This record gives sequence, structure tokens and C-alpha cells, in this order.
Amino acid sequence: MTAIATHCPYCALQCATTLHPVSRPGAVEVQPRDFPTNRGGLCRKGWTAPDVLTVPDRLTVPLVRNAAGELEETTWDAALDFVAARITSLQAAHGHDAVAVFGGGGLTNEKAYALGKFARVALRTANVDYNGRFCMSSAAAATNRAFGIDRGLPFPLADLGGAGAVLLVGSNIAETMPPAVAHLQGARDAGGLLVVDPRHSATASLTDDGAGLHLQPTPGTDLALLLALTHVVLQEGLADTAFLAERVDDADLLIRSTASWWPERAERVTGVPAATIRQAVRVLAAAAPVHGGAGAYILTGRGAEQHSKGTDTVTACINLALALGLPGRLGSGYGCITGQGNGQGGREHGQKADQLPGYRSIEDPAARSHVAEVWGVRPEELPRSGKSAVELINSLGTADGPKALFVHGSNLLVSAPNLASVRERLNALELLVVADVVPSETALLADVVFPVTQWAEEDGTMTSLEGRVLRRRTAVAAPGEVRSDLAVFAGIAERLGVPGFSTDPAEVFEELRRASAGGKADYSGITWERLDAGEELFWPVPDEGHPGTPRLFADGFPTADGRAHVVPVDHRPVADDLNGSAPMYLVTGRLLQHYQSGAQTRRVPELAEAEPEVYAEVHPRVAAQLGIGDGRPVRLRTARGSMVLPARITPDVRPDTVFVPFHFGGAEAVNELTNDALDPVSRMPEFKACAVQVTAAELGATGVPA
Repeated sequence: MTAIATHCPYCALQCATTLHPVSRPGAVEVQPRDFPTNRGGLCRKGWTAPDVLTVPDRLTVPLVRNAAGELEETTWDAALDFVAARITSLQAAHGHDAVAVFGGGGLTNEKAYALGKFARVALRTANVDYNGRFCMSSAAAATNRAFGIDRGLPFPLADLGGAGAVLLVGSNIAETMPPAVAHLQGARDAGGLLVVDPRHSATASLTDDGAGLHLQPTPGTDLALLLALTHVVLQEGLADTAFLAERVDDADLLIRSTASWWPERAERVTGVPAATIRQAVRVLAAAAPVHGGAGAYILTGRGAEQHSKGTDTVTACINLALALGLPGRLGSGYGCITGQGNGQGGREHGQKADQLPGYRSIEDPAARSHVAEVWGVRPEELPRSGKSAVELINSLGTADGPKALFVHGSNLLVSAPNLASVRERLNALELLVVADVVPSETALLADVVFPVTQWAEEDGTMTSLEGRVLRRRTAVAAPGEVRSDLAVFAGIAERLGVPGFSTDPAEVFEELRRASAGGKADYSGITWERLDAGEELFWPVPDEGHPGTPRLFADGFPTADGRAHVVPVDHRPVADDLNGSAPMYLVTGRLLQHYQSGAQTRRVPELAEAEPEVYAEVHPRVAAQLGIGDGRPVRLRTARGSMVLPARITPDVRPDTVFVPFHFGGAEAVNELTNDALDPVSRMPEFKACAVQVTAAELGATGVPA
């Protein structure tokens, strides 16, 4: 049996692995490979990833809902014929936009590209978006307007190892991508790891014993804290004035926009002591190149971004980095820690409502002409920008909204905010088609379910958090009648009279190369042969002789004037702020053992046994006030719903905060409670903070919460 070199199916760290097929059908054993991101390590999820290939309830044949309302097995031809006929009927009655498509940040580059093409060429609908809107959109919006380009890390992850300070804002990488922690060791040794998080998370605990500082703000106040950090840099003469003069468009605007955020004011808003704010600035500044330091980085994660002001919070991080002269300097910079496995590549090639392949704007006439030529259509035939994810979901089944929805690589009934509304809108559809590997919560609601391949059963490419393009390779045959998402797109497109959709990922990648040529995310110089020879290609790669671009901004920024742009921002409260009946903040996040909606990891026995159910972290002071002990039920109630779950009493959360992991479905889905208020720029929903009432739950006679 041949050993197959590939990458982990989970997060954007894309740890390198080797798969060894074993005698059991469809099964493999996994070993880590030495690679710059994971350095030969794997987390618990990576070690158990092969288990998902052979779960007992793996989808292996197409399913269609019968007259009795039950999903029953059918053939691929019957399922494709049925879907194509329904699409034709609905579009004849209501227009092309009567059909919508929802993608995912875990799809390969080829699938993400084909999904966007399928929506715009086969379905001719503007209604296409994806779950990356829940993940990366705020950081993408902020970096695009400041730097003119969005690549999560504009430098290799390994560069962090030489830094004297790293500021992590809203990222718990010790649990979300544990192998990445090794790259923080240099900063920890220098006492320079700075973590901003309302919880004393596993990552925050890395600052203990002199390794750095944990800044523990009130939820939703990161922006105020960052404004104060920048204020201290500018007012205490710690800024890189030469950098600001040479490489930034308006340093005075940066000074004016932070002038009123002195640390004492920020302390009143954030709860972080003014002395700690000043201490953090001095640690960060001492590591900056302008002061002869070893280097400094500012990194953001979902904790900073999943807010109705997430774009502005990331912008404040960028402004702080500009004040210190970090972007574009070797060994320093600003970056965003991408979450989903292909969260970077997934947003580059056209499954986002306003984008075409190569990270082009769908409203740009030149971009439309270029991509239309590759696709063999006229530019005027391409739809314009569609609705963002939450807005698209909220329109489903309404009088003027889509009547049908395709879902690929997403589990909306766990991962979207305000789930009662999501469930109502999905139920209002006349046709819901879901492609998945397991019967997820969303698949179980579908009218048609297509069983599709997963990581070890398919070829393709992924793009890591660094913008490094990687090869995914087939190690085992897919079970039963499982086919690729590419087969779904091709089968339906052919039945709609739109041929030319390939099911060969190598052919799709060749087309993607041509479509991306000349775009910001230019893959035209990347070939599978080059990837197979070394796997060291960071986009943009404009021709086959180009070595790739591991580090951006060394010679300027891809903006109209070549300078980084200062965007003034100011703090504002969370959309659903505290009130008399809901006096605490609900915060959600991830666990070491689970991934995203949990549809895969909850089916892995080792992971499910380690964290089998949802829970609420509650501070001891609050527990005493409520009269509850560890493991006792509490009721959480927000403006959108309520749920009962066991309490975990811990001092790691603030007294004004309750934390709940979001990986669980059904009655355990915390997104029943979260707010779908949107960032005005990125259209990111505010998952991370809302007002919640916390009470002890009464137990009935049977021991079940009443």
C-alpha cells in the first residue's frame, strides 16, 4: 500500500500528514509530516481525522424526501433529474434569482471555484454566498481597505518564531490550532506574548509566569482597548515616524482618531487597568524594529472579528501596527489567523456574493470581461453582486426571495446565528438540496441529499492561512455511490443545458489558473507539478517561472498610491447590549476537541467522549448568587430564545460573562441565542457578544429541567 502525502482536513493551519491505507475498506492511518506550519505535530482532531472516513452513518447514496416526508434512497440520475426539473420550474415562474447557493470555507479551491461558476453560469443567479462570511469577512474588509489586498497572513507563519512580541486579539490558538503554539515560543521566552480575551483561555494561560500579559476586557470592547494602545504609542513618542511619513497616507488622521482614548478612559470602558495598557504598549514597542527590537506581530481571530463592529476592530489593530511601523517589515507585521481549512482559498475564487475568481470584484467591468471569456459567456450575462450570507438566509422563502437553496460544505442549522429564524426560512423553501458526507442537522432537513467525497477521497488544492497553496491527494476510494461536489455541479448544469463543467479536479484547477490570471489572488503560475515538487508556493504567482510571494508589502502596498491607508474608527457598544433583564454577556467559541458545527468531530468516539455535551462556563461569584453547583443546570435567555445546559464553575471567565461552545446541534445549539446583527461593512453577524439572562433551572420530578 502506497503512503500518501497530504494535509489535515480541519483548520487553516493545514498540518502536513502522511496517510497509510489499511486493510479495512476506506480506512487509513495518519502520521504527521514535518512541515513549516506544524513542525511534525498534530492536534487531537488531526490524529483522529481518519475516523470520520468510516463513521457508521456515512452518507453513501443519494436521498430524496418522499410523499410521507421521509428521506429514502434513490439513484444519482433520479436525484439530478428531480433537482434540475424543480430548478427549471421555479426559475420559469420566479426568475433566475429564485435559486440560491451557499458554500463553505472547507471546500477545495476547485470546488469553491466551480460552485461560483455553477451559480453564475448554470443557474445565472446572483444569490451565492458562503460560511466564510461568518469567519473571515471582517478581517478581509479591513485589510482590503487598509492594504489593498486580503491574505490572512502576509508572511509565513514560521516568521513569528523570531519575534520579541506577539499581540493576539481574540484568538485561542492553543485550542483551535495547537501546533501553531510552537511559533510563539520566542515571544514567550522574551516575556512578549500579549493576549486579549475576556476568558483566561488556554492561550491566555500561556502568558503566565512572566511569559507575557493577559488583557481581559469586557466583551465587545476590544476596539476601545486598541484605540488606547495606539494612543499610548503616539502620545509617548513610541511611533515609527519615518515609516508613517514614507509608507502611510495620513499619519495625522491616525493621531486625531485616537487622541481622546487615553488609558484611563479605556479602563472605564474595558475594565483593563490603565497601567496594564501602558505596560502592554511598552512590551510591544520594545520589540518593534524602530526601537531595535527583534520584531513584533499583531494577529486577530474570530473573537475580535465576529462583531457588528468587527471590521473597525481589525482596522484598529492595523492602525496600531502602522503606528509601530510593522507591516511590510521582515520579522514584523499584522495578520489574521484564518479559521476554516480553506478559509483563505475559499474566499478567493468566486463563492462570495461580490467576487469573481482571483479575488476580483464582480462589479469591475474588466474583471467581468476576463472571467466571462474564460467561462465562454458574455459579460452582460453574469449576475451582479448578491446578498451576504445572513441577508440571503433571511430572504429564503419570502415573496421576493429564493425558493430553492443548494448547500455545499456548510451546516447552517448549527453554524448560523439566530437559528430559530434560520430554521423558519429553510422550512419556507420549496426545494432544499444539501451535499454532505454525514447526515448533518441541515442535511436531515433537505429535500434532496447528495453524498459527496471528503478529504482523503479526493484530489485538489487548499490554501493555508499563510496564502500557501497545497495539494490534497486521494488515499482511498469513496464508499458506495459517493461522488464529488463537482459531479453535482456538472450533472445539474448538463440537465439545464449548460455543458462544460468538468468533474476532474485537475482540469478545474487549470481553468481556475486562467480565471485568476491578473487578479489579486493570481494562481496562474501554480501547477500541480510545481506543488508536487515542493509545496512552497504562496500566491500571487503570476507565471510559471515566478517563485511565489511568501511576504507581501516589502516594496509597497497594492493601493492606488502605494501607501497603507489609515481608516479612522471609534468604539461603539455591542448591538444587543446589557439591560435590566439580561445583565450578562454571552460569549461563544471553540473547543480543542471539536471543529466548527461538530458534524464530523461529534461522530469521532474519542472526541465525543472527551467533550460529549454543551455547557456554560460561569464565574464562581455568579454561581454563588444563583445557588448552583458545578454540573447543575442553568437557563440562558436572550432576545432570540432560551436553552438549559449544565454549568461549569470556573474563574477563567469574567463575572459579567458566560461562555458556551458552539459545536453542538439541536437543543444544545447556542446559536439559537446569538445575534444576527450585521457589521455594516463586512456583513459579519455578531456571534461573539450579546446580552443574556442567567438563572438556575428548576428540575422536574424526573430530574429533567422544567
